[in-house]
Amino acid sequence: MSVLLGIDLGTTKTTAIAVDAETGLILHRAAVASEGRLDAAAGRSEWDAGRLIECAIGCLRELGRRLGARAADVAAIGVTGQQHGCVIVDEQQQPLTPFINWQDQRGNEAADLDGTTWVDLARKRVGSEAIKRTGCRLNSGFLATTLFWMRNHDCLPSGGRASFLADLFVSELTETDPVSEPTMAGSAGVFDVTSRNWNRDAIAALGLAPDLFPPVQEASAPAGSLSRAAAELTGLRADIPVSPAIGDHQASFLGSVADRSSSVLLNIGTGAQVAVYTDGIDFAAPIELRPFPVRGNLLSNVGLAGGWSFQIVENLVRQIGRDVFGIHAETPLYDRLTGLASRADEHCGGLSCVPTFTGTRSDPAQRASFTGLSPQNLTPANLFRSVLDGMAANYRTAWDQIVAVTGDRQTRLVGAGNGLRENRILAEAVSSAFKLSPVVTLHREEAAFGAALTGAIAAGIFESLDTAGTLIQYE
Repeated sequence: MSVLLGIDLGTTKTTAIAVDAETGLILHRAAVASEGRLDAAAGRSEWDAGRLIECAIGCLRELGRRLGARAADVAAIGVTGQQHGCVIVDEQQQPLTPFINWQDQRGNEAADLDGTTWVDLARKRVGSEAIKRTGCRLNSGFLATTLFWMRNHDCLPSGGRASFLADLFVSELTETDPVSEPTMAGSAGVFDVTSRNWNRDAIAALGLAPDLFPPVQEASAPAGSLSRAAAELTGLRADIPVSPAIGDHQASFLGSVADRSSSVLLNIGTGAQVAVYTDGIDFAAPIELRPFPVRGNLLSNVGLAGGWSFQIVENLVRQIGRDVFGIHAETPLYDRLTGLASRADEHCGGLSCVPTFTGTRSDPAQRASFTGLSPQNLTPANLFRSVLDGMAANYRTAWDQIVAVTGDRQTRLVGAGNGLRENRILAEAVSSAFKLSPVVTLHREEAAFGAALTGAIAAGIFESLDTAGTLIQYE
């Protein structure tokens, strides 16, 4: 009975799971806190890439230990991780720079005296029509934006090659040169979603060399096999096929949605995304077109208000308790706030919220607002509920924008992330907004599960992602 491993690399933690290839049940889990954050200037997000990879290898080692004798049954390893960021490596795959992740803001720094940012300049260089080929606009933290900034600051190492962190991890496991699968490469901002290869015109417009970018490889074949050195480090057997790393957004979709043709995915974590699968290439901003493993694409509305919005309100309540009443809350207040939200007036008595506290992907300067305030409806219960209702309305609008492109409205709403699982009032608000009751998977490690399924495809255990998707089970 084969076992599939899936590992999700993150800068908060790395999670690995072992999945039974016949039942889809998770046999064991392991999680390791990520280490290696570097001191950096304000607005920078830099990490020791080698330390992050060591943490990931330690996570696989712990999973192998928990599997015990079943470790011999591992038939495939799939990898996913955060997109957009990059690290420059030499010919021996040794890092020449820190790993600069997607949260890095150097692209939003002024490039000239009139306030034009490096992102603005990069977008101007590639042209307004580039988005039709790349599927997304350049943003700070994207691999191509970071390389453009480095080139213009004379700190781009010569002779190096850019790599995503998860790609470098696969390289470390297999002792092969890094390759980039389209779902990961698509997050660079200079990938051609039609040809499923690098957009050389956009790369040239940024003054970057084509050989700075890694070769592209589809997830239908392994990137390599687990090397003997990696086998000794992880306690797994050598020669296990390892798939190319896939983007975490696509991995969550793949690990949550069993039927791509009829489902819309709502993923609520710190932020939120709404995504629908398509075989086509048509899209319209603010929707992004993101490659899907093997074939097809996702129509993705990203950067939506997620758990961070409710956390902002929770922080406000903490400050009121501390600064007004001298009370320091020792435990999180989310359950108490959710309980109060459940007692809100119908439609919050006319109070409504647009919870874009930190802006949107298309308009970072946008801010949240509360409207319809009155002496009667300004209560904690209505305030908290209006934030949750506003989040749900935001997701419904995002879905409607996708439907306007496809002309099709999905009949099943699949939830991922802890937002819908942990907050019943948010789940109620979403159900009301979508006119669909969300379903969630039995497992909570959607991205790692999706990576495991991709590993199974690369290893030839399943003939297609549709077949692999039958392993997904819902509560």
